Amino acid sequence: MPQYVNIANVISDRIQKGFYRSGEKLPSMREICTSFNVSLGTAQNAYHFLEENGWVIPIERTGYFVRQSQLVKKHLPNVQPVVQEPIDIKNWHSILELAASSPSDGVLQLGRGMPDIDSPSLKPLLKALSQTGKNTDKRALYYDDISGMKKLREQIARMLIDSGCDIAAAELIITSGCQEALSIAIRTVCEPGDIVAIESPAFHGAMQILQASGVRVLEVPTDPITGISIESLEMILEQWPVKLIQVTPNCNNPLGFIMPEERKKELLNLAKKYNVMILEDDIYGDLSYRYPRPLTIKSMDMDGRVLLCGSFSKTIAPGLRIGWIAPARFFDRVLYMKYTGTGSTTSAAQIAVAGFIEDGHYLPHLRKMRTIYHRNLQQTVEWIGEAFPTGIRMSQPQGGYILWIEFPKNFNADAFNKHLLKRKIQIASGSIFSSSERYNHCIRINFGHKLALLKKGIQIMGELLKSESFYGS
Repeated sequence: MPQYVNIANVISDRIQKGFYRSGEKLPSMREICTSFNVSLGTAQNAYHFLEENGWVIPIERTGYFVRQSQLVKKHLPNVQPVVQEPIDIKNWHSILELAASSPSDGVLQLGRGMPDIDSPSLKPLLKALSQTGKNTDKRALYYDDISGMKKLREQIARMLIDSGCDIAAAELIITSGCQEALSIAIRTVCEPGDIVAIESPAFHGAMQILQASGVRVLEVPTDPITGISIESLEMILEQWPVKLIQVTPNCNNPLGFIMPEERKKELLNLAKKYNVMILEDDIYGDLSYRYPRPLTIKSMDMDGRVLLCGSFSKTIAPGLRIGWIAPARFFDRVLYMKYTGTGSTTSAAQIAVAGFIEDGHYLPHLRKMRTIYHRNLQQTVEWIGEAFPTGIRMSQPQGGYILWIEFPKNFNADAFNKHLLKRKIQIASGSIFSSSERYNHCIRINFGHKLALLKKGIQIMGELLKSESFYGS
């Protein structure tokens, strides 16, 4: 047996016995070299072996950490059965309530998918925005190209190389956030009455676009580790004329998984087999805790079947409203839809973001935020374990700052959220992540806030769960 495998077995055995805790940083490469009297190459191979077998995850410029899933896999959310027939989406009122809330309300917004915008690493961006606001750069006052500022598209094209994509700047269109990118993509591919297959649970924003577009949806059971069920999806494609498959395979919202590469390939092959388009939302992909970041399905697409969308709303700040789409074979149609919709995207934000990336600030910002969010995740899980009742299940996010919590089936998340709002805390009820409100025993929270605020919010939630009953008969 190779020496690196022996070392990996020793470390995995220590993880199983609790010597290394979930989320804990493991010894450095040099410490492994000293402890086992091996070369740096052998130490690297040992950690690569552990990573391939799911024991550890690497954090860029930080080291290797015990992967949470190895220790608490039995407490993952259940894969929920769904009604496999097309239905109309109806639950939009509660989503508007979530979207309409403002930080000025004094409410701790644990329900919204918003990044930490107080990081010092954003100071160069704020300075750039201030300068364009003072009209020192008059480009901010002009109409821009409908497809977006060339400089920004060039920077995005370079960034996409990390996700495995070879996409030219001329093949990208800048949008007003990822929401517009998704909206244009759906309306480009689908007509009212068409059927779209989605993950279950699924991002509520995408479902509202689907509802506004007049299409029907088919929910597909989705595993909290491996993603959308390829087997269930094939049965659906055999039975129904699905026009589009909409997925978020990297740092999924709300389950947080990264779909394994083999499953991504299987999904793409299935789409080819049944001649269905794929709409891939990669808005959280750059926030993967592991390095290098995961590949997109688009990187495997050779025939223009995948429309890829992204944004800086989750990695930098939502107020920028800067997103993008790589529409593949639908470029002209998407460009027309953009023109007849919002026209060009605001120039000031494009100038500031392009400069932020070009001047080398974006990647250091990502590295810092990945580390912070991963630390916050470990702390949040620990606090929830102390404050919440037994019997809950939690997702194991591999990136981003979204946590999915599942209570017993008779739990009423809507009622829980209403009581929390009286205490100035907002969560997202699981019912908005389904076209048929099937997840009302689940909640989604954002752990990207400052730790002091998170701890306070979790303590209040725990106290409320102990003092009030949110369980039906």
